[in-house]
Amino acid sequence: MRFAFSANAFQEYDPVETVEILADVGYDGVELLFGASHLHPADTDEDDVAAVENALDDAGLEISNCNAFMVTAEDFQHPSYVETDPGYRQQRLDYTRECLRLADAFGADSISVQPGGPIPEGKSREWAMETFAEGMRSIAQTAEDLDVDLLIEPEPDLLIETTDQYLDIDGRIDSGAVGCNFDAGHLFCVGEDPAEAVGRLADHTPHYHLEDIPADRTHEHTQLGDGAMDIDGFLEAVEATGHEGLVTVELYPYQETAEETAREAYEYLEEHGWA
Repeated sequence: MRFAFSANAFQEYDPVETVEILADVGYDGVELLFGASHLHPADTDEDDVAAVENALDDAGLEISNCNAFMVTAEDFQHPSYVETDPGYRQQRLDYTRECLRLADAFGADSISVQPGGPIPEGKSREWAMETFAEGMRSIAQTAEDLDVDLLIEPEPDLLIETTDQYLDIDGRIDSGAVGCNFDAGHLFCVGEDPAEAVGRLADHTPHYHLEDIPADRTHEHTQLGDGAMDIDGFLEAVEATGHEGLVTVELYPYQETAEETAREAYEYLEEHGWA
């Protein structure tokens, strides 16, 4: 199995440095961050793309996925796809389209997006589901035209949290370009068994996130082996699907120790016979 590490832990570094560090550790790929201090579509030009592509070529790293959560550096949740203000909601939609175009410029296969955002006060779940589906349908054509997958990432406390909710929204959108960014820790947080969920979502999932989670299932991305998840069981389930892509380790809370954290995570994977 091959592993990448998410650049969202490396916001104290620039994208080129991030690629170089991850290659030195031994990773096969990197998940690019399209926002905050890295490669926001509004601030990224052809020279920036070329610099990262050259670093990737020199290092022999692949792009596992492009993280398209950060419209602003301050808050990944807002604006969301289910804001009550259509103009505010449109900012999220426009950002997502630009992320698709930037991913295409990099030759990347996919971007991952937030699962709808928090349900606004006074609005029903059904209103939020239909509003989210409408937004995704409006973006899906761009994804199809560019041949870049648009991956919804179920997440605690947002609209889509569970496998059932993902399958519901996928059926409402009905686009071959829309899939699931399967985050093992997120599903563990909401009471699911990630290993069991792999089978349910395998046909929808071209990319996986991996982190550990504390025993109380608090949504806190934790170094591999320091939490309560059955990481081996999850990876065995992914392997059994015949997954040929990368699994990305996502440990964004460790920004002050990003390089050390990436290295320790890789050592864990080596010790357990995965890397």
